[in-house]
Amino acid sequence: MRLPFNEVKTTQAAGRFLQLAGGRLNYMVLIKLLYMLDRTSFIKWHRPVTFDEYYSMKHGPVLSEVRDLLTEEHRPFEHSYWSAYISAPSDYFVTLRSATDTDALSEAEEELIQSVFTEYAPYLSKPFELVELLHRTLPEWKEPESGRVPLPHRDILEAANKSPEEIAAIEEELENLGTDYRVLLAR
Repeated sequence: MRLPFNEVKTTQAAGRFLQLAGGRLNYMVLIKLLYMLDRTSFIKWHRPVTFDEYYSMKHGPVLSEVRDLLTEEHRPFEHSYWSAYISAPSDYFVTLRSATDTDALSEAEEELIQSVFTEYAPYLSKPFELVELLHRTLPEWKEPESGRVPLPHRDILEAANKSPEEIAAIEEELENLGTDYRVLLAR
């Protein structure tokens, strides 16, 4: 089951990473930071921050909607919440247009953003070194022959050594969360 992408939380998380980086980041680095945020959140709390779909691509795991928002060849959200705060890419970099709110993020999520940023800060100006690091350290990433291949939640949980019983319980929890979310949207 796919949960709806949360553009507001994703934008606020990306904005926070950009603030921590001084307002400008290579967009491939930003994608990797957001993936590591989601991955860590999912393993720790059994729910991602962005609710994006993950894919394995040549340069590692990516968040699908985020990639569409960031890449120069895709502009589907020109008048979106994202574009109000984060610039279109220029020479593979994005900048923070204005500080984002953080009201959609929990305090724990904000702390996790800080932790992920601190861990990967040495790679902020070295995007391809970050890619190589993640290739070596993320067992769920599989190099595709071409294009992209889905990277299911189950693969992340298996890479984190969760038992089959834990994985089944987490998947059920996600299913319930999706049901709750759709009920809220219907109101």
